[in-house]
Amino acid sequence: MDKKKPVILIVDDNENNSLLLEIQILELNSNIEIIHAIDGDYAVDICKSRSDIDLVLMDINMPNMNGYDATKLIKDIYPDLPIVYQTAYAFKDSFLEAASSGGSNFITKPIDSDTLDLVLSRYLDK
Repeated sequence: MDKKKPVILIVDDNENNSLLLEIQILELNSNIEIIHAIDGDYAVDICKSRSDIDLVLMDINMPNMNGYDATKLIKDIYPDLPIVYQTAYAFKDSFLEAASSGGSNFITKPIDSDTLDLVLSRYLDK
């Protein structure tokens, strides 16, 4: 029996960042399904309609609903879903906010392939 293809939700309001991250992921593991959300509102809606998401890579600074608020709502639905924050603006307060809002981990942009590979290895069954 074939293993289920892992599903990653990339949440980022910058389309270029989102596509670059998708390319990096698929270079590391081409057997992953990638879906995209342009803001926190859409990410929550996707999570409400899909129970097969294995990992969320969540930008923090987005219009409409930021990553922290979206994470809290998603964690209400799926408390065990790993959500890894990704941001270009990493300050000490960001790490504290990430932990208190339910984030599983925190990576800074630009995301290098080694860091991304560690995240994928930690949260997905390869």
